[in-house]
Amino acid sequence: MKDWMRVLNRLRPPERKKSAVGGLGAHAETAWLGLGAPRWTARNFRKLAEEGYRRNVIAHRCVRLLAENAATVPWRLYRGDGAVTDHPLLTLLARPNPAMAGAALFEAFYAYLAIAGDSYLELVPKADGSPGELYVLRPDRMTIVPGANGWPRAYRYEAGGRVHDFAVDPVTGESLILHAKSFNPMDDFHGLSPLEAAAYGIDIHNAAGAWNKALFDNAARPSGALVYEGREGAGTLSDGQFERLKAELADAYQGARNAGRPLLLEGGLKWQPMAFSPHDMDFVEGKHIAAREIAIAFGVPPLLLNIPGDNTYSNYQEASRALWRLTLLPMLEKAVNALNHWLVPRYGEEGLRLDIDREAITALQAERTAAWERLGNADFLTINEKRRLVGLDPLPGCDCLGTPK
Repeated sequence: MKDWMRVLNRLRPPERKKSAVGGLGAHAETAWLGLGAPRWTARNFRKLAEEGYRRNVIAHRCVRLLAENAATVPWRLYRGDGAVTDHPLLTLLARPNPAMAGAALFEAFYAYLAIAGDSYLELVPKADGSPGELYVLRPDRMTIVPGANGWPRAYRYEAGGRVHDFAVDPVTGESLILHAKSFNPMDDFHGLSPLEAAAYGIDIHNAAGAWNKALFDNAARPSGALVYEGREGAGTLSDGQFERLKAELADAYQGARNAGRPLLLEGGLKWQPMAFSPHDMDFVEGKHIAAREIAIAFGVPPLLLNIPGDNTYSNYQEASRALWRLTLLPMLEKAVNALNHWLVPRYGEEGLRLDIDREAITALQAERTAAWERLGNADFLTINEKRRLVGLDPLPGCDCLGTPK
């Protein structure tokens, strides 16, 4: 007796495609018989970077949107209330090493923070001990060596078969490595990556793309079986019928050109569904929901990614301001605080502090204009008080109300 499962086995190509996500492609035989357990991406940097940043367009765009925009904000240096325009620290941040400009270095710094939840800067001192160069180190090559007190004793970096330990001062905690990380309630040493929080959505989104690709590549494979019900319970096709049916399926229903073509049944053949169709799974909406979950994990308004659905913001300007206020500015503040704690004291100058130039953020221009108008109408503030509130240096003779004396 020739049942239809044997027909399917003969029609199945000898080399099967493997989905990068796992699940259906990894267990094709099980998928024919029933719904197997889902397979999720492993929670480590390499797999998350591969499945998230390299293979998923939503996660990739989120990381680039955050890293590229944050890296464009200029640095500003202050000594007390006065701005400093010429200083070795500003030179270092503008050209941190011979191979990279400052924007490129900080783009990589912010991108690693978004992908891994951890980002590392290495400081290379000059001969006199002052800061000389800065380098971004890959998080997957870095290992934190814990000390007896529970704090890091060293940062161990492995690359090219070589291992180097960056010591951590047990008293002051000073090190040539700056470790920036996001909050992780389950780990004392490493941050929690947004990619890890969005991993389920990334797997679903990638699986939806793999499904679409499979429809083009393997459209001859039905999501069910043809059952032959002959007369008086006979369930056997003759050799001629069997070969004819196999040839017609291969010629008329294989490939992208014939995808979705209706199957004409005759001679006692009955179609028996064996899998959910994309329509049954609400395919398109499920993909959009997964995309929104990914964007939410990164703090990017879905409207900026052209994801359809219920958007909180009525236009791109509002969404862009929300991105800066809720996501980018907190990330930049974290970098500013880290550099003020780790790098600025190495120059040995009192009152020196680093900040970002908020005036250069065009997305917040409308808010600044409104703030200036409110300050301009505030008659109870002196001119220098108004200038300080908008980040400008005080002017001589302007500690008064109204027109300067």
